[in-house]
Amino acid sequence: MPSQHPEEIGYGHVVKGYVTRTYGGLPRYLVLNGGRYLSPRWWHTTRFTRHLLSDAAAITDEELEALLGYEWRSRLTAAWLIGVDRRERFRARIGDLLLASEVCYSGNAYCFALARFGTHADAEILTAYLDRYLPRTDLHYDQSAALGALLRLDARLGTRHADRFTEVDGLWDEWVKGVERLGYPSQAPAELHRWTDLQCEFADGWRRL
Repeated sequence: MPSQHPEEIGYGHVVKGYVTRTYGGLPRYLVLNGGRYLSPRWWHTTRFTRHLLSDAAAITDEELEALLGYEWRSRLTAAWLIGVDRRERFRARIGDLLLASEVCYSGNAYCFALARFGTHADAEILTAYLDRYLPRTDLHYDQSAALGALLRLDARLGTRHADRFTEVDGLWDEWVKGVERLGYPSQAPAELHRWTDLQCEFADGWRRL
């Protein structure tokens, strides 16, 4: 589906208002994508998180749709806002975007949102993604983020969806070998699980600010 600038549908304010607002000289989308908010030495964390909480609560569904219909920076930011506010009514939309994998980087944010929703339905979406993209050993998309999110959901739901992916010489091992040949680094499943936990637990902490 081709992207559409929010200005074309009457929401020209959303990119500047939600995506490119700066903190310490960095736009919001870049802080989210790089994980700078997790650093205890980043002086702007409190201001950044307060604004993100406020925007996640205030943004309308129509504004979120305008962002989700645009490019990767806007989609990434929208998915984070959806995840922080746990707007589960966007589950199907997020799932469709993740499975389509049309643009770079935003997939990590889709996985964060699904991990935040935290239900069996979200685990099913992540499982479907891994079924589709782990066999593609020539593609380095969002397989790592999806596995980390699925492992978190398994731990919280008491399920074992990830087991068949992470078994020895299974799909995960084969995918890792493929992308390492392409020059991409890989992380152990336990580390991916820990990273997803850090993101979600920090988001839980924001709720207490």
